[in-house]
Amino acid sequence: MGNESCIVFSGITPHPPIMVPEVGRESIAQVTGSINAMAEMTNRVIASGAETVVLISPHAPLQPYSFVAYEGPVLKGDFSNFRAPAVSFEISLDAELLEAITCSAAKDDYEVVKIKGHDLDHGTAVPLYFLRRSGWTGRVVALGYSFLSNEDHLRFGSHIARAIDEVNRAVAIIASGDLSHRLKPDAPAGYNPTAYIFDDEVVDALRSNSPERIINIDQDLRRIAGECGYRSMLVAFGATRGLPMACEVLHYEAPFGVGYLVAQITSRQSTDGGTLPRDETIADYVSVEEQSEDLDSVPALARKAVESFVGLGIQIDPPNDLPALLQARAACFVSLKTRDGQLRGCIGTIEPVKDSLAEEIIANAINAATRDPRFSPVSNEELANLRYSVDVLTAPEPATFEDLDPAIYGVIVEDELGARRGLLLPDIEGVDTARKQVEIAAGKADIPWETKLKLSRFRVSRFKEK
Repeated sequence: MGNESCIVFSGITPHPPIMVPEVGRESIAQVTGSINAMAEMTNRVIASGAETVVLISPHAPLQPYSFVAYEGPVLKGDFSNFRAPAVSFEISLDAELLEAITCSAAKDDYEVVKIKGHDLDHGTAVPLYFLRRSGWTGRVVALGYSFLSNEDHLRFGSHIARAIDEVNRAVAIIASGDLSHRLKPDAPAGYNPTAYIFDDEVVDALRSNSPERIINIDQDLRRIAGECGYRSMLVAFGATRGLPMACEVLHYEAPFGVGYLVAQITSRQSTDGGTLPRDETIADYVSVEEQSEDLDSVPALARKAVESFVGLGIQIDPPNDLPALLQARAACFVSLKTRDGQLRGCIGTIEPVKDSLAEEIIANAINAATRDPRFSPVSNEELANLRYSVDVLTAPEPATFEDLDPAIYGVIVEDELGARRGLLLPDIEGVDTARKQVEIAAGKADIPWETKLKLSRFRVSRFKEK
């Protein structure tokens, strides 16, 4: 790799287990933005060519004066502590890189204590879950920070960078950690009315590509926030000092009073002027006109999913020999209406969560029938009276008011921090102006109209039962 750094990507992730669908179940609707952003980040890690991921977690069995590392050769994680024991994975340790980190750090009198016989903590397991689900098959070095000074964490990060260059392979660095834990009265760590300032400062620093502001943040403010990700970020910043910064906030939200941030710090592809590939969408992958013989299969799959779940208690798997249309990875909304046109349920995803459109339709159809908070669950007696439609979304793109057309584009409205987000599909009866479309979408997320709004638009391919 010449004189280039072997660090090809670095980023920040949250780690609430509720983001894992098998753990969060119906509650994942409240963290859809974070889930989608995690999918985007893992795509960027894969696109970077990273062979190994170094992950720093605040929830490893920590030592006050030493850094810690999980020992292999195989690292194991599961979510049995979160009522999902069936969700488990194994991943290989990059023992060579861990040894190089240990030796480099020792030159500065930093000890790396090896942890034996422990399954991975959730601060490590949640980001790895998303990496494995996206198809990444590399190796891992899983670390925990210490209670040494901030400067010590920055210097330890620099030793990670030296070790990565020594082993001479492409490595991504992920800082796992949540921001303030005190943003709402019912937050797990209690409430502090000024805790939000910490999150605002971190998010704004990254949006302005100024991570040094986070390094130099008011430490009293950090303590007020009750965060758990600051030292993880310091290690990542220490490892990437001297690299061109390419900071980008992919998403921030705080639905449960804890700040969840997904962000990029550096990316070789970004700084080299390349473009990061985005997920395939239905518009990118397949021509609807060319697949006309398959169009009926889209709402038919939604119907089968609901009727099997409500009538038989069975969640179906995607059928074999899927048409190209259903093999693509795409977000969608599934709507259920009665024969006289009354809405009976509608739930969807803004960006793809599943591995195929077929899986996305099955999950969203079941959720629309059973978990739309506006309606009671669909009963077996109602099934014959329902009609199904599926809206398949293209990837959202930034927009202004002038770019909107409610007949053609759906809209996503976010507040300035990205903490709240509302969506409205296109071509809805009675919604004939961009202003009305944005007002409704903002209202769905309780975003005051007078605040600064961030807008995105998307197209849909709509599939309705005949």
